[in-house]
Amino acid sequence: MYKYLFNNQSLKDRRRELRANQTEAEEKLWQSLRGRKLGGFKFNRQFSIGPYILDFYCPKLRLGIELDGSQHAETEAKNLDKDKERILKASNVRVIRFWNDEVMHDTKKVLESIQKAIAKDGSPPLS
Repeated sequence: MYKYLFNNQSLKDRRRELRANQTEAEEKLWQSLRGRKLGGFKFNRQFSIGPYILDFYCPKLRLGIELDGSQHAETEAKNLDKDKERILKASNVRVIRFWNDEVMHDTKKVLESIQKAIAKDGSPPLS
């Protein structure tokens, strides 16, 4: 499929740039994910799979987390997001999405949703 499926070297600078310029919502959620704070699972920020960069990714669970701003409500962005999810699903990666506003105003509910996804996917998928 892709020569470098995980953390493609050609996207390294872009991943670094995204980490350095996190959105407020990404920073807030990262504080709850970093250091294995959520269920003991390691999450990475700005992790690439194929040509796509996920906001957060747990390799053990093959679980991606995407935070969306208002631009993701537009038709073109929705279509791009669907394509991204289709490719990631084909790579055995499940993606859950949250609006930035959800993270900023109801972080507890977002974390509960992520914990439910972890409970559902509690063991790594078969390769």
